[in-house]
Formats: sequence, C-alpha cells, structure tokens
Amino acid sequence: MTEPHLGGTYDQQLEVARWAEAERLVSFARCDHYLSGDDPTPDATDAFAVLAGLARDTEVIRLCVLVSPVTFRHPAVIAKNAVTIDQMSGGRFDLGVGTGWMELEHTGLGLPFPSWRERWIRFEDALNYLDAAFGEGHGNYEGVFYSLDADMRPKPTGMRLVLGGSGPKRTPTLAGARADEYNFFICPPDEARAKIEVMRAAADGRSVEATVMGGALVGRTEAEYQERLARSAGKRDLQPKELEERYVNNGFPVGTPDRVAETVAALEEAGVERIYVQWLDLDDLDTMKETVDIVRGG
Repeated sequence: MTEPHLGGTYDQQLEVARWAEAERLVSFARCDHYLSGDDPTPDATDAFAVLAGLARDTEVIRLCVLVSPVTFRHPAVIAKNAVTIDQMSGGRFDLGVGTGWMELEHTGLGLPFPSWRERWIRFEDALNYLDAAFGEGHGNYEGVFYSLDADMRPKPTGMRLVLGGSGPKRTPTLAGARADEYNFFICPPDEARAKIEVMRAAADGRSVEATVMGGALVGRTEAEYQERLARSAGKRDLQPKELEERYVNNGFPVGTPDRVAETVAALEEAGVERIYVQWLDLDDLDTMKETVDIVRGG
C-alpha cells in the first residue's frame, strides 16, 4: 500500500504493482490524497487515474483505492470512476470509501471540509447512493445531500466495496452491514479483535474480510534491523528505543523474521485476514521488497 502524495510517479507505482503481481500478492493499494505537508511539496497523482492505468498494465492482481474521501467527489463521479476501472481491469477493482480527514489538503486546494458530523452524514448518504447506482435496473435514492433517479450503467462485475476507519464502533458496524471488506489501521491484537467482533456482529453471517494497513520496520538480522531503526528514528528526531516502543505499542511488525512472525500470528489469531504493508519511499524498492517478504513469512 503506497502513499504517492508523498512522492511517486506513475511508472514507480506500476513497477511496485507489477512486482507485487509477480510475487503473487493479493492486492496493490494506494491512498487517495491530493497534497502533503512536506516541503518541498512532492508530486501527487490522482488515485483513480493511476488505478485505471494499472488496470491495463497488470493482469491478475487486485487494485484498491484505500480510501477515497467523499469530500473529493460527488458519488456519481465515484460510481462512474469505479465501474470504469472495474470494467478496464476485468473485475479486479476494490473501491474504498471514507469520510475524509486531512484538512490541510482541503484548505490548500480550496475544497470544502465540513464538520466531522456532516462528513459522516455525507459518507452514509454516498454509500446509499452507490448502493442504488450499482444495483440492478433503475436507481432511485433521495438522501440528505445526494439524490439519484437514473439507470447507471455499466454495472460492476467483480468490484468489491471496502470501508475503512479506525473507530471502535461506528465504522466496524457500518462495514459489517454494508462492505465486502473492513479495513483499519494496524493496532495491537486485543484492539483488533474487539473491532472485528463488532464488525462480525453487524455482519450477521455475511462474509466480510477483515484487513489491516500499516507500516513495518524489519531486518533479516538483528544488526540490519537496528541499523534501519536508528536511521528511521534519526529522521524523526527520536531515540531508536523510543521509536521502537511506539511501533510496538501500535502493533506494527518490527524486528527480525521470528519476532515479526509472532506479531503477524497474533493479528491472525485476532481475526485479521490480510495485511496491507504500507510503504512510503518508492525510491527504495529493495528495502520494500525485503520488508514485504519478511512480513509474509518469506
């Protein structure tokens, strides 16, 4: 899972997606952000445009937007982008939708950034709109902010809906009732278990995949891990032990392969079915490849 608003050309994202496909990974995911607070400001590509390109430049790997804020696009635009990429990819697209959270990019680009309460209402409103748009035949919906009275075509074929968020109750409940996949930021196993239990109760027997997304800081040997830990801590103006403690407390896989395997096994026992390994530096693909390999037990 990449964050190309922090830097990353289309060709770099394609290289990662093709590598992941060759390695038989399940999915390539990217965020949907338009701006970062970094100075100088990196290039930032559009998520749907990139994933449409990847739909033609890959063959079997699933492609996921994790996640698109409803503040960026009217649900009609989300729907049309989604079904187009679904068609272009042969049913390999996963549509992730969320409330939106990064105020900086909204104010910087002149996009409205409503209150959290309004964003949540718009989020549920947009989900209802998408249900009506993607359903068979003529779609009718009259909501608080959005309305639909049209037969939206084409319809999705293999597309899945991903609902993401880190709240303990509201998001997992909504995901259980509405989504094909519930995704949240990686956390300690007990916390993950509690969220997944809420989701499963709301799903009431529906099949909903529970996934997490987050970083990992690993090494083949203790020396390699300590070197990477020190380098990463230095970039954050922290002591290595301080950074390691933060990562461990947040549930991140850290350390050598045996230690990482214990963390992954604990998440799996808690009900997590897939991990999206977040990787920010698309100029360092060698370390990315090793990190993903260690997290998946290679």
